[in-house]
Amino acid sequence: MSPQERERGERFGALLRQARGERSMVDVAAAAGVSAETLRKIETGRAPTPAFFTVAALAHALGLSLDVLAAACAEDAGQGGEALSA
Repeated sequence: MSPQERERGERFGALLRQARGERSMVDVAAAAGVSAETLRKIETGRAPTPAFFTVAALAHALGLSLDVLAAACAEDAGQGGEALSA
């Protein structure tokens, strides 16, 4: 895995943590139909390239637009530290 892929995965995980807010990892994972361990791996960047349907399910559970997630995780998005907004 390239350093860019790893960085993008870490950015994506941080965005999910931010969007999850005060909700528990277990609650969000259950709402998305994934295991809490899968969500933990994604949020910590240990699974930097999750499957599309996992991303879509998490976005739905968190009320996020896939377009917003894609834009926030784009190569150049890591430079400015933009906040996530749906």
